[in-house]
Amino acid sequence: MLASSKDCGTTMSLIQGLAAHAAGAELLPFRYDPGHLGQQEVEIGISHCGICHSDIHLISNDWGISQYPFIPGHEIIGTVTAVGSQVRSLKPGQRVGLGWQSNSCGQCEWCTRGMENLCPESEGTCVHRNGGYADRVRANAAFVFPIPDALPSEQAAPLLCGGITVYNPLRTHGINPSSRVGVVGIGGLGHLAIQFARVFGAQVTAFSTSAAKEDEARALGAHSFVNTRETKALREVAGSLDFILSTINANQDWGIYIQALRPSGTLCFVGVPPSPVSINAFPLISGIRSISGSPIGSPHQIREMLDVAARHGVKATTECFPMDKANDAIEKVKKNKVRYRAVLAR
Repeated sequence: MLASSKDCGTTMSLIQGLAAHAAGAELLPFRYDPGHLGQQEVEIGISHCGICHSDIHLISNDWGISQYPFIPGHEIIGTVTAVGSQVRSLKPGQRVGLGWQSNSCGQCEWCTRGMENLCPESEGTCVHRNGGYADRVRANAAFVFPIPDALPSEQAAPLLCGGITVYNPLRTHGINPSSRVGVVGIGGLGHLAIQFARVFGAQVTAFSTSAAKEDEARALGAHSFVNTRETKALREVAGSLDFILSTINANQDWGIYIQALRPSGTLCFVGVPPSPVSINAFPLISGIRSISGSPIGSPHQIREMLDVAARHGVKATTECFPMDKANDAIEKVKKNKVRYRAVLAR
């Protein structure tokens, strides 16, 4: 079969994975027919797939967009097993990665500007289609990336979503050696944000509700640590930071973080608090401060991020589980008992 992989008319064998069949249900074995391989598609034989909190939201249909049955997973590492007839950038046997986005229209304003991640017709790897908790997956070749040899597959998998989610805003906001950066939350996203901010040469302050994470934060590259349960510690950083990246999915007194910004500073959200963010406008006006949000990055940024991670030793801290233990791993992630990213391996 693989000898004919350049022929987009070839129908491959059934893909086997673990699927949710209803909102919040445990994952069960599921097979589906992927049909003919598209001209611009590649098929990946999966070796590793990270468990992202987005997968858990999709399993539970928290966002109201899930269609069942579906196979979750969008932090995928594997080997190209087949390529469509128009694919020239990848070849069978190559180690590659696939993240949250698997396709875009290629023609809209955002795609033609190299900002495919903002395409209104963007296709998620496991939204209305089947993802990476499986033996194989397919995607447009433009969203499949060679993985540098320096990055082990287990540690590289979370970079395809968690890594680019924090890398994109740091690059977009021009973080550099003169920058003073705060990272709120030392978890799946935050532990990667600290590493990337340090690579960019920034002065890095880590914020956490857990005093026990101070040593870990400093080992990851943070220069200083703030226990957010201590009012005095928060007061001491007032007016000291240029950029604060919030990676947490919890409510906070966001006004305190606005006060921690220097003039022209920015508070950027990549984590989603459960309640609306409420801010007094006066500190924004008086200091030309701003609030922003950021999604994943473009294919160009993902390639850049992987190269930076490989050259500077940025790696996810992971806990590995066999693919057939995905339900156990998901429960552990739900209980916040994984430091810092769970990865499934075949």
